[in-house]
Amino acid sequence: MTLIKSISGIRGTIGGAPGDALTPLDAVAFAGAYGTWLRNRRGAGRLKVVIGRDARPSGAMVSNLVSSTLLGLGIDVVDLGLSTTPTVEVMVPEFGADGGIILTASHNPINWNALKLLNEKGEFVNAEDGAEILRIAEAGEMNFAAVEELGTLTTYEHAIADHINQILALEDVDVEAITAANFTVAIDAVNSTGGLSIPPLLKALGVKNTIELYCEPTGIFPHNPEPLEKHLGDIMAKVKETKADVGLVVDPDVDRLALICEDGSMFGEEYTLVAVADYLLGRRSGAAVSNLSSSRALRDIAEKHGGSYSASAVGEVNVVTEMKAVNAVIGGEGNGGIIYPELHYGRDSLVGIALFLTHLAKTGMKTSELRASYPDYFMAKEKIELTPDLDVDAILAQAAESYSNEDVSTIDGVKINFEKSWVHLRKSNTEPIIRVYTEAPSLEEASALAQRFINELSTFAS
Repeated sequence: MTLIKSISGIRGTIGGAPGDALTPLDAVAFAGAYGTWLRNRRGAGRLKVVIGRDARPSGAMVSNLVSSTLLGLGIDVVDLGLSTTPTVEVMVPEFGADGGIILTASHNPINWNALKLLNEKGEFVNAEDGAEILRIAEAGEMNFAAVEELGTLTTYEHAIADHINQILALEDVDVEAITAANFTVAIDAVNSTGGLSIPPLLKALGVKNTIELYCEPTGIFPHNPEPLEKHLGDIMAKVKETKADVGLVVDPDVDRLALICEDGSMFGEEYTLVAVADYLLGRRSGAAVSNLSSSRALRDIAEKHGGSYSASAVGEVNVVTEMKAVNAVIGGEGNGGIIYPELHYGRDSLVGIALFLTHLAKTGMKTSELRASYPDYFMAKEKIELTPDLDVDAILAQAAESYSNEDVSTIDGVKINFEKSWVHLRKSNTEPIIRVYTEAPSLEEASALAQRFINELSTFAS
């Protein structure tokens, strides 16, 4: 069993002993710490928290535990029920709430769940605040409310519709162009809340022809829920078979978007952000931001449009911080995460779909032709499972020292830039692994570079 407590939230497997997995006691302790942090931060008066969850089977149980804990602290709760991560983020300021909690383990398998924590802006809490929440949980500094001061629970069933309406109102979303293109669109929603949000979004955008795969929100994932090519054989075949113009794939909480070309090939998860950035920066030049593990292609697109590019440490909160610092037009992560500040500062597949379809409609290209118009970079993403005896910091420091004659960044783990390729080595915040990301002019070169560093790290650890 696994329990990971980090500044990103608390994430773990369901079942097992407290402290070793995400048990009811752990969910209550962390929700209590979050509520106490809100109280310490916001002061006296009534507080309000918005919560929502993906469709995984443990979601209702964890949601009940979290909401009851917040009520016990005297905090009012607005429960959106089955929702998406970006929808909860959008609704926090809409309700004038003091924070939000999203109950989702994102791309992790069905036996995982997590509490993702938001501030009053609907943005993920930063490292300092996350550390304070962890400290409160460890110290058990919760002070629950008297009976006359308990919070109240309300439910709200229209959050996804509200989110879609906000997307439709955006100047950069052209419903007329999408409607006129008469697209046929295939969807893989991995039996989670994408099935509740993407079909009505497409209908509102004027897409009349849709092919739905795994859109029932049962929470029983039909394949590994991470939207990588090796997991998406069904929709790749379906797009080609039905002659769809594009395929859309999301993860269980709908903050990562992968695209399938009309010929059944992957558009490339790194290129979701690249395509949306191409559209937006073509309309108004400015800054683009991604993290250190994202493709160089975004930098190329920004420079093509006379804009600028900068990279942050991995983690949505770090990308958002850099976006605000440079007043970015667009930002995100190479895992298919689109952050569009005109709507909100959070990864949002729904607004990503609307912007991408607008771009595709306006170009008049096939999806594969649009992908071919971008610079070709190929990435390999591997991982090394951690064991308790490994000193990860020492291993990464040795890697940095071994390549000190190259362009090395230690902002987040170790990134080594070579002339035509790079490798990024970092300890995951969400899984007990070292991530090994590489990029090169061909997939063979990227894969070989990843394997080379896996072998070298194994040598450093011995």
